[in-house]
Amino acid sequence: MSETLPDTLPDPLDGVDEGDEPAIQHLPLDAWHRARGGRMVPFAGYEMPVQYEGIMAEHLWVRESAGLFDVSHMGQVGLTGDGLDAAGIARALEAVLPGDIAGLAPTKIRYSLLLNDEGGILDDLMVTTLPAEGAHPFGEASHYVVVNGATKYDDLAYLLDVLPDAVTLNLMEDQALLAVQGPKAVEAVARLVPGVERLVFMTAGAFAWNGHALWISRSGYTGEDGVEMSVPSEVAAAFADALCDQPEIKPIGLGARDSLRLEAGLPLYGHDLDPETTPVMADLGFALSKRRHEAGDFAGAARILAERADGPAVKRVGLSVEGRQPVREGASVVDADGAVIGRVTSGGFAPSVGAPIAMAYIPADLASVGTTVRLVQRGKIHTGTVTAMPFVPHRYVRAGGK
Repeated sequence: MSETLPDTLPDPLDGVDEGDEPAIQHLPLDAWHRARGGRMVPFAGYEMPVQYEGIMAEHLWVRESAGLFDVSHMGQVGLTGDGLDAAGIARALEAVLPGDIAGLAPTKIRYSLLLNDEGGILDDLMVTTLPAEGAHPFGEASHYVVVNGATKYDDLAYLLDVLPDAVTLNLMEDQALLAVQGPKAVEAVARLVPGVERLVFMTAGAFAWNGHALWISRSGYTGEDGVEMSVPSEVAAAFADALCDQPEIKPIGLGARDSLRLEAGLPLYGHDLDPETTPVMADLGFALSKRRHEAGDFAGAARILAERADGPAVKRVGLSVEGRQPVREGASVVDADGAVIGRVTSGGFAPSVGAPIAMAYIPADLASVGTTVRLVQRGKIHTGTVTAMPFVPHRYVRAGGK
């Protein structure tokens, strides 16, 4: 499986223990991917396309034009409340999320983190406050949450355990999730779904295509402009065909998705984030809102606030790697005596940069930009330099302009 991937690009399957995966499921677009030449591999409990024409070509196409990603393995969850209004559900979510959910206006999206009682990250996710019932396609739901595919069942179990019984979670398995990313993405999608161009980064809205209700957000996981679209599964193939009929859009696999997000400095759960990692260690302090920081009323607050005040012991950083040989997840960061002091969590050759890059957790006193560190992979020593992230500038379209 992973051995057949090009050696110069990040492998999105590194670190996946297939023995721990549930029975393999199939995406609504499974046959569509195969018909288009997608090479299917097991990932996060699903068979998913890792590439079509090649990871390098797909990566560069997204940076220059637009790519279609099938991310239907992600968990789309609608929240409703028995006797709880939207404000009550938001307050309930704030017990386990450190962001300001109560202050999130309808159609606005917030990146947040599902935390355990020790402040460790159980998942990273997106929360949207939905407009009034009837103005979105998710029935009575007041909030729409998208969680990672590999953790969605664990997330649901955890949320069911910690949220009030009045909150109902609906995993919407009859909805596909498609993303179109790249500088020409919105222009192309707007030909099929007029009005989508009026969205700005981290906002969403209800739209329609051929009479079918869509929920579209201007967001994504590549660092590029683009949209993510929740689509009824029964029309996903026809919609994907219509998208790829646009000259700017080609289907893109997991391999390029991984190299794109690495260049964008975006962490991947299960690799760069895990239950032993806090938001401060992960350099995700922006997910902790001012109001919540001041109140200290979220899971793991004591530890997280102490780390904010005193600094964490280790910190996630970006690394540029000398030479042409990538340093992969699992490589060690060592001191001058060879003692292990950190670990690489993602790494590979960055097509847009033209050089190897990586993310690693290293001691906080070494985390300043420009610091050099020693990396060991399979007995070979490499040199890395702490580098600001993202490695490639984000190109999100925000309110008021770029």
